[in-house]
Amino acid sequence: MRCQQDCWGLHLTGALSGKRAIVTGGGSGIGKGIALVLVEQGASVALIGRRLERLQSVVDLVRQHGGTAHAIAGDVRDRAQITAAVGKAQAALGGLDILVNNAGIGGVNGCALDGPDRWDDIIRTNLDGLFFTTRAAAPFLPDGARIVSISSVLGRFGVPGYTAYCTSKHGVVGFTKALALELAPRRITVNAICPGWVDTDMAKTGMEGLAQAMGMTFESARSAALAMVPLGSLLQPSEIGATVAFLCSNGAKGMTGQTLSHCGGQVMW
Repeated sequence: MRCQQDCWGLHLTGALSGKRAIVTGGGSGIGKGIALVLVEQGASVALIGRRLERLQSVVDLVRQHGGTAHAIAGDVRDRAQITAAVGKAQAALGGLDILVNNAGIGGVNGCALDGPDRWDDIIRTNLDGLFFTTRAAAPFLPDGARIVSISSVLGRFGVPGYTAYCTSKHGVVGFTKALALELAPRRITVNAICPGWVDTDMAKTGMEGLAQAMGMTFESARSAALAMVPLGSLLQPSEIGATVAFLCSNGAKGMTGQTLSHCGGQVMW
């Protein structure tokens, strides 16, 4: 079945039975959706993030439905901290087959335009964190393992005032292509997903910022944002989770270095 963001009905299946996955930023939003879908498909998951209480709430939900999950505190921006967290996660899982690089932050950061200077924070989280986590996990990954990283439609095009975020998400795409070639001899696939508007707190914050910048109500800003989506609606986190699960399945074992736009048609290439 398909999960809904606030009403999860976990029904365990076997598509990823026996697989062991790390999901960074797995305590809320897209990360939570990814983790719960992987569990539905039979995987065991370790969730890594800065807010242990959020991670634990997801772990509790998984365990209530008979799944296996662990919460590991760790900040992807800190090389030593994330290296230790990845080590703890793979030990708790008894190995590692899947790495999902989901942790990330957004927000306004213009270069030529006035706005808050968040360059270091965004780049440190979205790019350095991606690099640190992947480097820490690589020694534990067996041949044939899977790496999936979450980019954004803003990794496909630019938006004024979001210079740092666009830069970081374009960087995820480039990282994916290069790493896919590095790991191809081990048949470890490396792919990325570019979500569009997903029903998360981050999306709500983005729409609130749009409303403030345009001098309109939140509902008007939401309508304007979704007007740019051909299918006209927000995605659910579980839909991104389903795409991750596919990339980790046997059906995608021949896909690597690819970036999939899951965005309601905002990007068509």
